[in-house]
Amino acid sequence: MKVFADMSGNPSFESARKVNKALSKKINRALVADGAATSAPGAPTEPQVLNKFSPELPFNPQSTPEEYTEKFLDFMNTSPTVYHAVKYLSKELEEAGFQKISERDSWSDIIPKGTKFYTTRNGSSLSAFVIGKNFKPGNGFGFIGAHIDALATKLKPLSIKDPVEGYNLLGVAPYANSLSGPTWWDRDLGIGGKVIVRDGSGAITSKLAHVPYPIARIPTLAPHFGLPQNGPFNPETQQVPIIGLVGEGEPDEPTEAEKKSPLFGKHNIKLLRVIAKNIGVAVEDILDFDLELFDTQFGTVGGLDKELLFCPRIDDKICSYAALHGFIESAEVNKELGVVNVVALFDNEEVGSLTRQGAAGGLLESTVDRILAVYGSDDEDKRRTYANSFLVSADVIHAVNPNFVNVYLEHHKPKLNVGVTVSCDPNGHMTTDSVSKSFVEEIARNTDNKLQYFQIRNDSRSGGTIGPTLSAKTGMRSVDMGIPQLSMHSIRATTGSRDVWLGVKFFKAFYEEWEKTDAQYKLGDL
Repeated sequence: MKVFADMSGNPSFESARKVNKALSKKINRALVADGAATSAPGAPTEPQVLNKFSPELPFNPQSTPEEYTEKFLDFMNTSPTVYHAVKYLSKELEEAGFQKISERDSWSDIIPKGTKFYTTRNGSSLSAFVIGKNFKPGNGFGFIGAHIDALATKLKPLSIKDPVEGYNLLGVAPYANSLSGPTWWDRDLGIGGKVIVRDGSGAITSKLAHVPYPIARIPTLAPHFGLPQNGPFNPETQQVPIIGLVGEGEPDEPTEAEKKSPLFGKHNIKLLRVIAKNIGVAVEDILDFDLELFDTQFGTVGGLDKELLFCPRIDDKICSYAALHGFIESAEVNKELGVVNVVALFDNEEVGSLTRQGAAGGLLESTVDRILAVYGSDDEDKRRTYANSFLVSADVIHAVNPNFVNVYLEHHKPKLNVGVTVSCDPNGHMTTDSVSKSFVEEIARNTDNKLQYFQIRNDSRSGGTIGPTLSAKTGMRSVDMGIPQLSMHSIRATTGSRDVWLGVKFFKAFYEEWEKTDAQYKLGDL
């Protein structure tokens, strides 16, 4: 793929990319070979194969399930942070003919010249839209919103720590309670994120760091030590990553130039050198950064029939990826409609969305306002537009875990490789109601999509999504639904190897069919 051609100067990135491409080819060969008949005694005569869904069938995506699995793994294996994910998907939008517009510029001068645009905020959230040629103010917008952040372990503003017993340590803080469970222990952790730098011209800009090899590890205590190894553990003092040994390797003493860095004394000098080398600048040119640790183990397919997908950061990058590709695949159809279709991917959902790049930050509403302004609309038009709009809040759902079946509500046990799942909650944690549920069911029936359903038991606690935030602020009808997965909020999770494709299929169908479906609901004023 050509997505990261502009990063060819980053040796460590390209090394990881080559490994990932080789892995993807191996996966694809395995998926194809897996469809061959086996001569083993008792083997099924029709083995499960991922490409049994023909892309030529009506409503199907343009790529096969195994192709989408391979492409999704490339996305995940080269996008360890939210910044990398937004950059990757931005490139895919541009390759599909979308034009980037900045929030700093006037959209009134740009939008009349085309129909397909996208914008980003903070490098960690994204909004893309297609304006139908028959759109007029008061007509609706079709939204799919997802969150593109994931649980992480972030560097503190001053990550430097005094060595302990000869170990160099790294000061980190949990993002979204990532260190509350055991899954970050004994993992090979790389580092990456956004780095603010001053370039040779004096301009202040940002670069993305991606150190794909492990630089850190949080070691467990061996069981031989008895009670102390059972926990509970203090995340401040007992879950501290080790990043090396004192006195090993290059000198710890900074150069005179390095002492001029604004970050001198705030972070380990060797760490600063690693980051500077990775992005091709001098230590003294780095002004600040937003860096996090990540699991360096690549995502892959698994299971005896390659029917599973094991990967870090599935929540909620899988819905973000599927929504954006359903959006791209439907773009040419969308151009002929009388509505505006939008995909919006937000940061910071895992910590409440109350940031400028989160769902509560106004990016979605700003997109609507600025599009309507081009048409000279007034407040009445905007109120009608929201009343005629529909939102799919797309977030991952709990798949049934065979080892803990008793914690799931009867008849509400989503399975992998079956279809997207509608999420319900009577207490307002989800936006699904009878109108919105029947709305997406109507689309599913007409487009050969199978839906599943999930609701938490009365004796358990429901999580939340961006749906209530956006629906309450705008008055839009909304439904919560998404792709099922196991091990939510673990450093590494499981979904089905057909589930990316199934997500793309439904989201594509939503964009192409929701205007037609809404015409029926409008007759009943629903």
